[in-house]
Amino acid sequence: MSLFWSLWIMFLIVLNLGITLFLFLWAPRAKIPVRADGTSGHVWAHGVLREGVRPLPIWWVVLSASMFAIGFAYLALFPGFGSYKGILGWTAHGELAEHVAENNAKADQLLTRFRLYTPEQLSADPAAQHIGERLYRDNCAACHGRQGKGNVALGAPDLTDNDWLYGGDGKTITTSIHDGRQGVMPPWNSLGEDNVRNLAQYVLSLSDSPHDAAKAEAAKPLFATCAACHGPDGKGIQALGAPNLTDKIWLHGGTVADIEHSIGEGQHGQMPAWSPRLNDDQIHILAAYVLHLSHQDHDS
Repeated sequence: MSLFWSLWIMFLIVLNLGITLFLFLWAPRAKIPVRADGTSGHVWAHGVLREGVRPLPIWWVVLSASMFAIGFAYLALFPGFGSYKGILGWTAHGELAEHVAENNAKADQLLTRFRLYTPEQLSADPAAQHIGERLYRDNCAACHGRQGKGNVALGAPDLTDNDWLYGGDGKTITTSIHDGRQGVMPPWNSLGEDNVRNLAQYVLSLSDSPHDAAKAEAAKPLFATCAACHGPDGKGIQALGAPNLTDKIWLHGGTVADIEHSIGEGQHGQMPAWSPRLNDDQIHILAAYVLHLSHQDHDS
């Protein structure tokens, strides 16, 4: 704080306290003219109500004096009087640092225990779930939703359905969070609009969804191009992050228009790496919480 602002704050404090202290000391001694009956002469309701003049109650005087004493003591003990640091030398930064250190000491006890277990084991631990939920809401909920149901518009998968692009074991989930993922579906509009439409019908047929059987049959030979990633049976290849096309779970939407768009224009999804933001212990707990989300129905 500059000298000017320090002096300005000190001036305002002295001015306000000085005025209020003067009024406090002067008011009990002020002489107010009164009539013989002890009233000021102010009347209401045609004389039914009259204003009386009485000394201030002792409790009010004592309470007000106590507030002044507390105020002066506060200014002496704590910072607030300009740049004066106070007798105690207290600062908000110092108190925060103490609380952080205290919290870290408590957290280290839990983390030491958590390191002994796999994400699968931790997924059922209430303490790990509590910490994992906070980590999830702070870092993951923006894309995957507060309840982990995903977001089709963002291409963020549902984490509660136990359907995994890259695998659903603790080690793979940890890798996904730590390193991130890059998912690329190349555009196939070079096949022509009719073939794209036919392929969309064939993809729908893989999951027994309503489809045009004739168009699906016409596109069956074309699916050999897709099988390199999605597999000949359309069940996907997790090593590539290619989704299963047979389970009626759609990352970018499952309408005919959505599927045609995905085939024709392609898709590009990105899961950012969280290792620059979260440490290994936090990622370990977060992976356990994601596993918990995908097994809630089973756990309950």
